[in-house]
Amino acid sequence: QVQLVESGGGLVQAGGSLRLSCAASGRTISRYAMGWFRQAPGKEREFVAVISYSGGGTYYADSVKGRFTISRDNANNTVYLQMNTLKPGDAAVYYCAASTDVFSTFARRYNYWGQGTQVTVSS
Repeated sequence: QVQLVESGGGLVQAGGSLRLSCAASGRTISRYAMGWFRQAPGKEREFVAVISYSGGGTYYADSVKGRFTISRDNANNTVYLQMNTLKPGDAAVYYCAASTDVFSTFARRYNYWGQGTQVTVSS
């Protein structure tokens, strides 16, 4: 089992930045691809970014490409999401997830999920 705990969410003005963290416990995350998803009220959970188990590969949703950066520190069992130039449309609960797949953008391919952290962006 892998337990995931997100942190770093909060209220930020449009154009601002936040850095989300996802701390894992129970098992090393070095064998998992790690992803970030988000869910806004009334909307389905959507893919944001994924990073391969080694950190050598990343992939982003078009809506965040060029603004968000996913990274990982396997030694500290932590994954990050640096979010810059935030927009009101980025407001959502952000979830960290771990997948035994090499690289997936589909939520159903993820085995473990955190509880989420709220990101609010004021215009």
